[in-house]
Amino acid sequence: MALFWATTGVCAEPPVQNSNLNAVLFYQLLLGELNVQAGEPGSGFSIILDAARKTKDEALFQRATELALQSRSGEAALQAARSWKSSLPESQEANRYILQILLALNRIDEAGRALKASIASLPVQEQSAAIGSIPRVFSRLQDKNLAAKVVEQALSTAIQNPETAATAWTTIGRMKRDAGEIQPAAEAARSGHAANRKAPGPIMLALSLLSLVPNEVQPMISQYMAGDALPDLRLAYARSLIDIDQMQPALAQLNQLTQQNPGFAAGWLFLGLLQSDLSQVLQSEQSLTQYIKLAASAKDPDQSGGLSEAYLALSQLAQKQGRWAQADEWLARIPSDADPLKIATRRAALLTQQGRKSEGLKILEQVKVNGPQVAIQKSLAISQWLREDKQFNAALKTIEQALAQFPTDTDLQSELAMLCEKLGRYDQMESLLRVIMKIKPTDPHAFNALGYSLADRKIRLDEARELILKAVQLAPSDPFIQDSLGWLEFRVGNTAEAVRILEAAFKARPDAEIAAHLGEVYWTMGQQDKAGTIWREGLMLKSDNETLLETLKQFKFKP
Repeated sequence: MALFWATTGVCAEPPVQNSNLNAVLFYQLLLGELNVQAGEPGSGFSIILDAARKTKDEALFQRATELALQSRSGEAALQAARSWKSSLPESQEANRYILQILLALNRIDEAGRALKASIASLPVQEQSAAIGSIPRVFSRLQDKNLAAKVVEQALSTAIQNPETAATAWTTIGRMKRDAGEIQPAAEAARSGHAANRKAPGPIMLALSLLSLVPNEVQPMISQYMAGDALPDLRLAYARSLIDIDQMQPALAQLNQLTQQNPGFAAGWLFLGLLQSDLSQVLQSEQSLTQYIKLAASAKDPDQSGGLSEAYLALSQLAQKQGRWAQADEWLARIPSDADPLKIATRRAALLTQQGRKSEGLKILEQVKVNGPQVAIQKSLAISQWLREDKQFNAALKTIEQALAQFPTDTDLQSELAMLCEKLGRYDQMESLLRVIMKIKPTDPHAFNALGYSLADRKIRLDEARELILKAVQLAPSDPFIQDSLGWLEFRVGNTAEAVRILEAAFKARPDAEIAAHLGEVYWTMGQQDKAGTIWREGLMLKSDNETLLETLKQFKFKP
């Protein structure tokens, strides 16, 4: 018969695998499940756990454990999971359940011991992946410091093993960072890097700490980036530099990234966006166009967000050069699933610059709202449009209506403060900014805004210095905060210091408002030619900047 099936090409059916359940066990399981169906999971748990012990069946142990959890009996679930582990010592699922149940019961020390045993039971080639997942497993614990301590103890053996040391130190560092232990987290990153110079984990950890303790982690990051760094890590480094307003170093990293990895699409996108931000128009257009080519050839659906950003940036660049038709063409190519508010904002700006203001505002007003965050962003976009058009009262009404719906939103409060300043309501502006300082004490912008306002009005200059220096402490490389500091120095008569600070700020971030301030300092020093040059550069950056235009009017300067 076997020969017949083989010669006809028909596959024989696989042999039947008989269950090891006898009649008694079958009816025992049936009874257990009937108890569960009858709303008595506790009774069903006991019956099924007994069957699991008799058969040593992993699926039955898992079912018993889940029934205990379903009946909200953590101790019973732990009993089942430990029985499971005792019957099947090699079971990793049993280890996982024990660990998670102990954490749910807040028995963190026991969880640490279970974690250590679980990792030790794994093959070495699987240990790093398990160690890397630990922060996610412990993420729900309230006591982050205790969790970090327990995990560090659990990984005491792993950090001694060259195969797992880098991952173990990275996990320890992540736990400490999440607990607010920043210096120990940086030490863990350095230890992980020392254990394996090529491992990406310690570098990613260091990048997450760069804005907090730059002196502690910058040397190891620089050492890694000096070699053939992974493209994703070099891009992450550039983005971290942008976050702390180190634009020129970020530009250098992105240039190196695209030279070393010309087929890495994301590198071209971020290079083009940064070049646009730095008003490097031609270079930006080339980089963004290259990104679009690479993204199109990749045919990756996840690229739609990047394509939207690229087309928006190209549209803005064309708009700055007065190429309205080209700007509109770029907008028309944005994917259909793009953020409608971003597109509407860009279209409104394009129409406004062409003198079609009412059409621009109408486009913003017609954006459909599908949630609180979109509603807030829409109100902010409309207010900003009205503010730039000097319709301050209309903008005020828009923001007040939004705050009636979302009274605690700090972005709306910040916009209201800006409008109050435009309307001369300085007391209300200050009150709003001080509330934001209390809510977000690590956010530099409210400190900077109030400090700049005081300096610009030449009042309470000592207090202005205190506020601006606080902003500098929170964001030491932010060129706009440096602009505030330079303007303050000018207001108090420290002209040489003002020039030094403002020149550095303008070099870091070419901006029309910084140009206005720097040019005014040059003018008052008798360097009218330098002032004119910097003001013309400012006009090329943003020809309708209010501060710059008022400065030119004040000094009767005709470009």
